[in-house]
Amino acid sequence: MMTDPVAVHAWFRGRVQGVGFRYQVCRLAAQHHVVGWVRNLSDGRVEMWAEGLARDTSELLEAIQQQFAGYLSGADVSYPAATGTYHQFEIVH
Repeated sequence: MMTDPVAVHAWFRGRVQGVGFRYQVCRLAAQHHVVGWVRNLSDGRVEMWAEGLARDTSELLEAIQQQFAGYLSGADVSYPAATGTYHQFEIVH
C-alpha cells in the first residue's frame, strides 16, 4: 500500500548553529528515510524542509527534539504540500 509523502517545513530556534545541528539532522533524516534539506539562517535559526511518509517525518521531528533538547528553545513547524522533487537529504548553503 503506497502512502503519499508529506512535507514538514521547520525553523529551529536556540543554540542550533555551531553545535553540529545540521549534520545530525542529515544523519537522522537518513535513518528515518526522509529527503529534503537543512540550512543555517543569518538570524541564528536553522531551517529544514523534509519530505517522506507522515510517520517518518513525525519521528524525525521527535528525534531532533530529543537529541537537541538542551539546545532548542523552540521550533515553528508548518505542513505544506510535498513537492516530490527531492531524492536525498542534504545541507544547503
